[in-house]
Amino acid sequence: MKEQNEGYSSNSNSNSNPNASAAVALKYDGEKAPTITATGTYELADEIIRIAREHNVPLYENAELAGILARLSLNDEIPENLYRVIAEILAFAFHIRGRTPEDAGRDTSASSADE
Repeated sequence: MKEQNEGYSSNSNSNSNPNASAAVALKYDGEKAPTITATGTYELADEIIRIAREHNVPLYENAELAGILARLSLNDEIPENLYRVIAEILAFAFHIRGRTPEDAGRDTSASSADE
């Protein structure tokens, strides 16, 4: 998986089944609004989270947000009414990785290989 600025939102509830776990992956390239790159429940949600951890992608847990994002289709941009909350999550993800929003879309695999 090419390292872009991706954040994952996971939860323990989905709208279709209150006992289902769900995960949503977002990609931000710095050019347009973040897009949905993966969604899943149950085992697929676990796999999305496993891959995120394997690639040191920051995780963010918010059941309500994951439920909203899970209704979108793959490659959909996040809706404008979620820009602020997603921007705050991405800003935090950049911060904990020692990066800035200006780094979005840059291939950082060479520098992250040294970490």
